[in-house]
Amino acid sequence: MLKPIIVLVVIFSLLFEFINGFHDTANAIATSVYTKAMSAKSAIMLAAAMNLLGALVSERVAATISKDLVAVTLEQYVILAALVGAIIWNLFTWWKGIPSSSSHALIGSLIGATMVYTLSFRQVIWKAVLLKVIVPLFTSPLLGLIVGYGSMKLINRILARRPYGKVNAVFRKLQVFSSAFVAFSHGNNDAQKTMGIITLSLVTGGLLGAGSGVPLWVKIACAVMMALGTSLGGWKVMKTMGGGVTKLTPALGFAAQASSAIVIELMTFLGAPVSTTQVITTSIMGVGSVQRRSAVKWGMAGNIFTAWVVTLPAAILLGGAASLLIGLFFR
Repeated sequence: MLKPIIVLVVIFSLLFEFINGFHDTANAIATSVYTKAMSAKSAIMLAAAMNLLGALVSERVAATISKDLVAVTLEQYVILAALVGAIIWNLFTWWKGIPSSSSHALIGSLIGATMVYTLSFRQVIWKAVLLKVIVPLFTSPLLGLIVGYGSMKLINRILARRPYGKVNAVFRKLQVFSSAFVAFSHGNNDAQKTMGIITLSLVTGGLLGAGSGVPLWVKIACAVMMALGTSLGGWKVMKTMGGGVTKLTPALGFAAQASSAIVIELMTFLGAPVSTTQVITTSIMGVGSVQRRSAVKWGMAGNIFTAWVVTLPAAILLGGAASLLIGLFFR
């Protein structure tokens, strides 16, 4: 029998996915809008379509969220609390224009809610958290920086003697494809986290077998909600991502987008839920530093890095608090 609280979990999951869409839209399109490769409206529509497509492709990250992070069967209100904590953090950082990680907000909130529910640290699978969350938290941005730097170096070497105006014209066109690639990878990684939460709820509620994959309706619902959120745009975060880290040209924008998409797809293949925000930001830093180190606004980058570090512990606290409060009504 379908319990009302499971319906609540699904509703809040889709709300989180919607917020994730407009919170992280800037990740895929900010550089293209900033360099005038596309209008904001066109870029948002492209990102929405590619988010939708990417969300339907695989289940590896969803499996990490639904099976690998906690070792206890959670009550539905605990899963609901994890979503509430993540939503609060996402709305706060969106309001402040901080490009934080929706991924780590959700994972941290799930960990915090689980610890409060069990009154123990032992029911969190810390080895999996370390290997699939903490390690990618640091390695994926580092890879973004390295791949961004290397790709821009290669582009500069190949096109060193070509007219600047012609190079920019070519890369403005290529940015349409790189924007689509980033949006696809964002959907392929980020949308799966919410799919994993809904699947976890269905399994613990006895509506789905433990070995089952993600139901098709869950994939479609999450994909559509992310696309709808994306269609509204994330203008505050876009301002930071587009020009707040370094001054971008079409060639720099293309290199940053292509590099970040490659890294995100690699992490998705490994089942690691990473932050699109982090990877794109460091890719932008990498391509910008090829011109000269002073071209990167390291102070702004430092503020963003602080947000990354704070997100996981802040979300753990929010998830724990939400579990404590919601538990008063549902226990």
